[in-house]
Amino acid sequence: MLERSRVSDHATPPTGVEVEHHEFRGPLFAQWGEGMRGPALADAFRGVGVAELRRRLGIPTAADRAAWTAMDSVTLDAVAEQARAERGQPWPQALASVFARYVRDGDRRQYEKALDDRMYRLTRAVVTAAVTDDPAWLDEAADGAVLMCELSTWSLPAHDDAHARRGFVISDASSPYVDLWAGEVVAQLAVADHVLGERWDATWPGIRERIRHEAEQRVFTPFETRDDLWWLGYWREVNNWNPWILGNIVLAAVLLVDDTERLARILDRALEALDRYVATLPADGAIDEGVSYWWQGAARMLEFLDVAVRITDGALDAAGIPVIGESLRFPMRMQLGGDWYVNVADGRARIGAREPWHVPFRWGSLLGDEQVVAWASGGRRPGEPVAYADRGLPRMMRALSDTAWRDIVPSAPPLPTRVWLPSVQVLVCRTEEGSTAGLTLAAKGGTNDENHNHKDVGSLILASGGRPLLVDIGKPTYTAQTFSSERYGIRAMQSGWHNAPAPGGLEQGEGPAFAATVLRVPEDGLELDLSRAYPLANGEAWTRAFRLVSAQRAEIVDTWRLDGTAASDVHLIAAGSVEVCGAEVVVTADGRSIRVTTAEGVEPTAEVWELGDPELIEAWGAKLTRLTYRLEASAGSLTTIVEEVRP
Repeated sequence: MLERSRVSDHATPPTGVEVEHHEFRGPLFAQWGEGMRGPALADAFRGVGVAELRRRLGIPTAADRAAWTAMDSVTLDAVAEQARAERGQPWPQALASVFARYVRDGDRRQYEKALDDRMYRLTRAVVTAAVTDDPAWLDEAADGAVLMCELSTWSLPAHDDAHARRGFVISDASSPYVDLWAGEVVAQLAVADHVLGERWDATWPGIRERIRHEAEQRVFTPFETRDDLWWLGYWREVNNWNPWILGNIVLAAVLLVDDTERLARILDRALEALDRYVATLPADGAIDEGVSYWWQGAARMLEFLDVAVRITDGALDAAGIPVIGESLRFPMRMQLGGDWYVNVADGRARIGAREPWHVPFRWGSLLGDEQVVAWASGGRRPGEPVAYADRGLPRMMRALSDTAWRDIVPSAPPLPTRVWLPSVQVLVCRTEEGSTAGLTLAAKGGTNDENHNHKDVGSLILASGGRPLLVDIGKPTYTAQTFSSERYGIRAMQSGWHNAPAPGGLEQGEGPAFAATVLRVPEDGLELDLSRAYPLANGEAWTRAFRLVSAQRAEIVDTWRLDGTAASDVHLIAAGSVEVCGAEVVVTADGRSIRVTTAEGVEPTAEVWELGDPELIEAWGAKLTRLTYRLEASAGSLTTIVEEVRP
């Protein structure tokens, strides 16, 4: 079986594998017991009815004029301005020929962008219709909702299982697949129906029935009847798909399903599946996909759990489960400075204002975690919106409805001096808590079987003033190659393009056997044995020690013993301008500089990568530079010294 990073997202059960739903009892069941099961939920819901359950969600309808009047005006004005600019223009087209490109030439972005743009426009139309209470905007929102209903599939081409099962280049209308985007669409339409439904009853009779029909056919029935959906966890390990899809389905079910007993069954199935995800979270709360995937994994879990506690009037409260709090703290612990974060695997290096910062803010407030509240408050930029349409209508409505989030005053981020997460073998250290001054060192061990894996065992990130200068490249734009047997043909995912050694010129191996071994975790660094990360012969070895000597100096010590005669390399990936003068290298970006030398006086070669991928350009600019230190000896030691160059 392919390693996790290369398992297709439209995966079907392997031949001969019988899919059976065996009841699972994890951390959620340990906390709530039979209270999370269908019969108990049905009894509770029957007593209050669907109208009360929907009220408990806290999402105001267009009829609640007082609620809309109190919402953040900056956000509403920004949404309305863009909505006015696009109204009257053709809606984005999602053509079959563009859908088919995923199979034909590997491109998935063109179709996904059309769908994204359509969804963002619908979000803006719904919000503007609710704010203005104008029939013309009700029409605009209705156009967007019906266009969503008329799509041949709510699944993305990279996820739809019609190609894997039947060889189709388009979707199979007889067997809808429930993927991430299907979950997003059903939640989007459900919230739109909730917000505008009373108005649509008067102006668009029939549209609400259409939304319910499509939700039933495309999402609710498949979710209830298909055990082969891998993200349920019945035959394959789960990842961020699990909470992302489940949370959207449950939100949509609360808003669209009128039968409380059926709603209880849907929530029961979803909670039991979510329990499988929660059970995978390590005790230290680390997410092996990194911070950018935290927003679409652990944060989605928190949103789901927020819905559960609301509709059960506090009965299903997950705040007391330790791993929930630890996972909440993970991104705060990975901050380098400003919007720069430690990025691993397919993660992005920059986390901006557009993320749903109200989610960690709310949970930090619920748990009384002042550090999380302080960190999350940094996402509330004064004079800027509290939420953005490109994060979806449900997230926008939650943020707009949270008056505490609207009124929060940003404070300084915690920036802890030292973080060690043993489950993923990630270290982050700086010399002064709460300050970006000086150097910040991040080092990683781990394995090459992590979700969205890159061959980054033994790599590092080095930032000056919070700005990374020796960097992890991150992911380029996804294509069909990304999750295939050709994944590691992508340069950004190779160990040779990470800040890692290449013993005898070797690339790291693929899969769980290729991993680091932690030797020591001293107060100022980390020591790893990297021998198992490469296909080395018996008796060969490579160790690496990372040390933050002071606020202005860090050292990386590589020690090796090899049998062959092939030369070894140590690679460093630099972002910004790079000046090489013999054995001295100066890297500069955004007014920050570091000097890189070696104690042994080894002179590097520099190779410039002119970037063409838009996602990489957005992170790093026009180019990256790979420094290569050639080591001819079969045994020895190299000490790489990084010093901050003060202005």
